[in-house]
Amino acid sequence: MYNTHSYATISVIALIVITCTCLIYIDNIDNINAQSTKKLKKEPSIPILRDANLKTEIIIDDLKFPSGMEFIGNDDLLVIEKNTGKVKRVTNGQVVSDLLDLNVATESERGLLGIAVLDISKTKHAGNYGPNDKFVFLFVTETENEDNGKILGNRVYRFDFVNDTLVNPVLLLDLPYLPGPSHNGGVMKIGPDNNLYIIMGDLNRLKDPNGDTIASNLEGTSLPDGRGGVLRITPDGKTVNDGFTLGKGGLLDKYYGYGVRNSFGIGFDNVTGYLWDTENGSHYGDEINIIKPGFNSGWRQVLGLSSMYSEFSDKEFDKSKLINFNGNGKYYDPILTWNNTIAPTTIAFIHSSTLGQEYKDDVLVGGVKNGTILHFDLNQTRTGLQLEGSLSDGLVNKPDEVNTAIFGTGFDIITDIKIDPIDGDVYVLAANTKNGKIYKIFKDEDVLDSK
Repeated sequence: MYNTHSYATISVIALIVITCTCLIYIDNIDNINAQSTKKLKKEPSIPILRDANLKTEIIIDDLKFPSGMEFIGNDDLLVIEKNTGKVKRVTNGQVVSDLLDLNVATESERGLLGIAVLDISKTKHAGNYGPNDKFVFLFVTETENEDNGKILGNRVYRFDFVNDTLVNPVLLLDLPYLPGPSHNGGVMKIGPDNNLYIIMGDLNRLKDPNGDTIASNLEGTSLPDGRGGVLRITPDGKTVNDGFTLGKGGLLDKYYGYGVRNSFGIGFDNVTGYLWDTENGSHYGDEINIIKPGFNSGWRQVLGLSSMYSEFSDKEFDKSKLINFNGNGKYYDPILTWNNTIAPTTIAFIHSSTLGQEYKDDVLVGGVKNGTILHFDLNQTRTGLQLEGSLSDGLVNKPDEVNTAIFGTGFDIITDIKIDPIDGDVYVLAANTKNGKIYKIFKDEDVLDSK
């Protein structure tokens, strides 16, 4: 499980890292592949914020394609790197230690893909640990003995974070990795119920029949095995018994939602506790959704708004072909759909007024294209976005229709956004093929004092 790198293999691994990371997050957007190659020749982009009252600073700039981060204290983060398999601790803007080095597959969207942290004091294990000890959950495409060795699976582990170390690995889920190598997903979040939520793509970009399951709304195929949905488990990896279930068979009792093509982002609304996600379409149909228990995103029977599906595909949407698991599942249209793909990634809710009252309880959505962060208000019931004018139909027909929602641009590939639980500042994790950075966004007191 742990790496046994030798100096002789470092140059080989470095070549693999550089080659493979070009593909992450953009495998389903044909025109961005060419743009990514061109960007290798450019200087790193400088982020630009729309709000002159806010300021950006680089916290750290020498990470290697970071794919996720979690706060464990004030100015204290755990950061994961997709292709090195490392978990790094970043404290006060410095990498203070490499806590873990896992053996990972790195082709396309495989790798160390997700991290979540839970205070053990909130679990039934509290009596066996100290008050500040934590569980750290990791989603990894694990390999045997070395990076890019024999693939063992997409796996979810739980570690103890005790005495500044990650110890006692427990395998919670052993999930498929084929057909692959794209559409792994792997982003995880701790819910308001202190359970672990995991989003996983269908692993089947090329639509290989051997990779089909009924979780992708394909009647007569294999039982759900973790692919193509949102999974929910207890901190011990067990089924959550709260009265909701899609049914039994395979891993179906661990599904919270299904019909997901590919995703790099889930997040909980601090006010309602609702789970939201972003989903990647193919050449169209990027989405933002609210994931209610039993949510069916519709893939592979529909992508984007169901009423528009025939305009972008070679078939009409036939609702009767959706799998509903004896009425336990239900299809919902997206909250927002893009006709031109932007490859949305992370989604985060701002829980404080630190940046200004106008941002409190709003949502930020990161993406690949132009390294853009979008800022949306929610509607009164917080069951959708406050969309007006040309967006009132929930459809982005042209890229400039979301110009008024732009919070910032130029962050490279945005892989994560987190809100500092102590001071409410926004932290942005961004990556390109050469390095990765953490940016901090905060209110510029100098600007405010001059007014």
